[in-house]
Amino acid sequence: MRHSRFAAVRARLECFDPGPGWRLWLYEFLLFGFKQAWACLFGGLLLALLLGTHFFYPEDAALHRYDFLTLAALAIQGAMLAFRLETWAEAKVILIFHVVGTVMELFKTAAGSWIYPEASVLHIGAVPLFSGFMYAAVGSYIARVWRIFDFRYSAYPPRWATWVLAGAIYVNFFAHHWLPDIRLVLFAATILLFARTRVHFRNWRVHRWMPLLVGFGLVAMFIWGAENIGTFAQAWTYPGQEHGWRMVSPAKLGSWFLLMLISFVLVELVAPVREPD
Repeated sequence: MRHSRFAAVRARLECFDPGPGWRLWLYEFLLFGFKQAWACLFGGLLLALLLGTHFFYPEDAALHRYDFLTLAALAIQGAMLAFRLETWAEAKVILIFHVVGTVMELFKTAAGSWIYPEASVLHIGAVPLFSGFMYAAVGSYIARVWRIFDFRYSAYPPRWATWVLAGAIYVNFFAHHWLPDIRLVLFAATILLFARTRVHFRNWRVHRWMPLLVGFGLVAMFIWGAENIGTFAQAWTYPGQEHGWRMVSPAKLGSWFLLMLISFVLVELVAPVREPD
């Protein structure tokens, strides 16, 4: 696999020895922040575009704002591949997430769960094409952080069980509009399946670990924060936000927590689940 340009930078940073004591703690803290920021590059640029176009995009522009966002997202993706800031394997994950997310968007907008209030030419139904890139940003982050921190897993559940659970979660996102919502059952199944699973990550030279369920929760909180930025920028609106922005309900954290399982199963297509050395 052809590595990204960041692989060489990461290797040099991990080889640097700041010395013992507080210098090491400070260096590891800064290195962790730098790696996380690099993993968030695609999503961070999208959020910057949402905010920038919200405040500064001309209302009388010949190109609709949503169409500009779609073309800009494509340009970012192309540039990251051209300059080897992203690997082709990660780009494949982004494409998968784009398709999975767009299908969900088509159904959810038709059901009235949220709307895209602005006009666009590049859209499918009521869904502008840039929306798929927001799901792709989640896939991009997980695939990149998996590689950057050299994720290893202990007590990872059987693959077939994770696929069955991920499929049930995805189906429930649609089916709960007609059938009873079984997300409490899905939460219980996720906790039962991953209760013993630890994710081991290498920031500097040694692997540390945390419960994988804690990792799911932390990423869900991060996405919920990004969702608040997106609705503030009026990229889309939920019921109750038509006449002014209000914070997205914390109940959405549960949806994003369940999405983490789907995300991990999809990323597993290109990122092997390895055990600690």
